[in-house]
Amino acid sequence: MEFELTIISISLLIGAGFLAGFINTIAGGGSMLTLPAFMILGMPADIANGTNRVGIFLQSLAGARGFYKEGKLAPATIVPNLVPTLIGAFLGSMLASYLPVSWLKPTLLVTMLAMAVLMLVKPSVVAPPEGTPTYTLSERPMAVLGLFFAGFYGGFVQAGVGFLLIAAVAGGLRYDLVRTNALKMAITAALTVIALIVFVFRGQVMWIPGLVMAVGTVAGASVSVKFAIKVPQSVLKWVLFVMVLITCAAAYFS
Repeated sequence: MEFELTIISISLLIGAGFLAGFINTIAGGGSMLTLPAFMILGMPADIANGTNRVGIFLQSLAGARGFYKEGKLAPATIVPNLVPTLIGAFLGSMLASYLPVSWLKPTLLVTMLAMAVLMLVKPSVVAPPEGTPTYTLSERPMAVLGLFFAGFYGGFVQAGVGFLLIAAVAGGLRYDLVRTNALKMAITAALTVIALIVFVFRGQVMWIPGLVMAVGTVAGASVSVKFAIKVPQSVLKWVLFVMVLITCAAAYFS
């Protein structure tokens, strides 16, 4: 399909990408900005869902690198958490590439509402108290299921997957929010590769608009890393909660 890039459309894509990259690095839900931006410019929902993964991948790499340089991402923690997540991502993206796009909205809405309720009822799930000991996957088998579900959801929808990864890592392994966000970015980069392969194979990725959007997402992620490290965890928790609510509202009214 034809997709004309003008100064206005490029500005829209980069601006939406910057905000999404910033939001995704400290919370999640940035795809609620990028997906509509693609569709406003005439891209079908299924193509937008695939193309969106280009910016997500590059943004996640930038965020993970930023956290690593700040000493907040331990490489040894990445690989063990990837296995269940990548299996879920492959299955979710395969399902998304074949099912009607009408399934995306209700899946997103139900998942985000459940996340909002969980944060209200048990906020320690996403923000463990200071001094809480951390665990490995072998010590917390339920975290494996959490990562698998997050990967499946991320492969299927993408929008809001950061919230589920935060719940799996902070809730299951009890990492603080800064280290949780760091690991989340590394995992998201990997699961997005799986999803991209599927969507590329299905012809559902438009590279030029995706790379234009990525200019903004990478810049937003790079700025957000410094913000995430400097602000108190209590602030990050409220940012996360507000973004969950905004994502719910966006999914409902879109």
